[in-house]
Amino acid sequence: MPRVNSSAMHRVEHDATTGQLDIWFNGSGRYSYYGVPDRIYEGLLGAGSKGSFFNDHIRDRYGVR
Repeated sequence: MPRVNSSAMHRVEHDATTGQLDIWFNGSGRYSYYGVPDRIYEGLLGAGSKGSFFNDHIRDRYGVR
């Protein structure tokens, strides 16, 4: 469970088998996104701005719970 250095989030987890991406946002808790490919998860981990990457590549693109 990688902790990330970000003002938007503090932890992310990805299950490559199911494509579930869990993100713990600062102040609002955990959200689970579905069908997220490995390349998107890896891109998030490597992004200089996790919040911008999330907004550009994840938000409103994958199912969420």
